[in-house]
Amino acid sequence: MAHLTDMEHLFKRRSKWVNGPLIIGAGPSGLAVAACLRDHSVPFVILERTDCIASLWQKRTYDRLKLHLPKQFCQLPKMPFPSYFPEYPTKSQFIHYMESYAKHFDINPQFNVTVQCAKYDDTCGMWRVRAINGDKKKPVEVEYICQWLVVATGENAECFVPETEGMKEYKGSVIHAAEYKSGEVYQGKQVLVVGCGNSGMELCLDLCHHNAYPTMVVRDSVHVLPREILGISTFAISVAMMRWLPIQVVDKILVSLARVMLGDLESYGIKRPKLGPLELKDREGKTPVLDIGTLGKIKTGEIKVVPGIQRFAHHGVHLVDGRVVDANAVILATGYRSNVPSWLKGNDFFTKDGFPKVPFPNGWKGKCGLYAVGFTKRGLAGASHDAVCIAQDISRIWRQETKQDKHTKACHRRCISET
Repeated sequence: MAHLTDMEHLFKRRSKWVNGPLIIGAGPSGLAVAACLRDHSVPFVILERTDCIASLWQKRTYDRLKLHLPKQFCQLPKMPFPSYFPEYPTKSQFIHYMESYAKHFDINPQFNVTVQCAKYDDTCGMWRVRAINGDKKKPVEVEYICQWLVVATGENAECFVPETEGMKEYKGSVIHAAEYKSGEVYQGKQVLVVGCGNSGMELCLDLCHHNAYPTMVVRDSVHVLPREILGISTFAISVAMMRWLPIQVVDKILVSLARVMLGDLESYGIKRPKLGPLELKDREGKTPVLDIGTLGKIKTGEIKVVPGIQRFAHHGVHLVDGRVVDANAVILATGYRSNVPSWLKGNDFFTKDGFPKVPFPNGWKGKCGLYAVGFTKRGLAGASHDAVCIAQDISRIWRQETKQDKHTKACHRRCISET
């Protein structure tokens, strides 16, 4: 009993009724839903586990980052980027846009609130969301009770670190790309970058610019495309072609143009997948790399390319082809994962990997008032599509219910009294 008493004193439990939907996550996806709900005059509450909006951009991105796609494909609903922004806005410009977006739509998230568990209560027909509110020294457990739950934690909630033999024995520094800011601290060092996506490619380029010596691990095949063709965004060209041509035809055109402009990359250790870049993105969510200069450094030998890692050693890394790479530091550009399965309980809407089972464009709505935004594997454009759909659906129900003279408060009180 003493243990239970201590636990009871650890948290000050209380309940909150949410008038409108509860949005989990204040990244671009959560902000987009909130803005669209505001446009429909539907109240909401938005929870964010960190102390700022767009925390991925503010806390877990490198300094040289820019949007990989033109700004017109990355703007959120109801508010375009400023006209004076460049075609590919910088990290600081995108953060400024996000902050202006939140201010414009009067979006005020509750920060430092970490959701522990969310489950639908069949008894009262409401969602019960347990969260820890406050700092680690004086945590307060709060249960939010709501009719609609919007999951906006996104595809990149948690860093993914693959288990590799011997990593604990390695004597150099090992960080995830989320911790990388600049190559300045790696000047003159041998750095192994694990991963060949857009982040891995850009980190290698940044390391070169700071006089480091990067080696990039390319374990799987990957599509590399020029960011622009004849001064026009490759993505914009593909979108335009998709309106008239089948995806397989567009892929063949893109790959042919890439070969002409970039040359044969296989001789440098980069193999293309059998599926075309757009079809691969559609099926498996694997984004093609848009080259902004990394290939040039690979061709001159400033960036070395090696195959997969077999195991780590004290001062280096053993590769699958038998070679050993000496490295002062390792940067894991191994991506991120959804964390939804760790806290959303008792639903069959999400897969074990934390993505909606129904593919885009219909994966935004579940059962019992459950919604998902930002899980389309189609970037900010996909999140914007979902946000508009979600807000329209909730506002339709909201208008119907607010027109009626309902007497449902008793049920709501019952839900709260049970906590």
